[in-house]
Amino acid sequence: MSEDLSSKYVLQTAGFDARFPNTNQTRHCFQNYTDYFKCIAAKGEDFAPCKQFKRAYNSLCPNEWITKWDEQRENGTFPASLEP
Repeated sequence: MSEDLSSKYVLQTAGFDARFPNTNQTRHCFQNYTDYFKCIAAKGEDFAPCKQFKRAYNSLCPNEWITKWDEQRENGTFPASLEP
């Protein structure tokens, strides 16, 4: 890998969250997904703290789940409220 790319990208995963102390991070994944959409509904997509939720769910959640949940949100069938 060239030095330009290695200095441009920083790889990191979601940090420890005391609400989810177990190895199974399913609930942590889902909570960050819902928190992100609640945050952008309340503050807008450009609000920097919202982006932390997105980074966390992208790190924790399988891509298939994100795709499924995105489709459910678009269809109005997502199983949780995303109202702020």
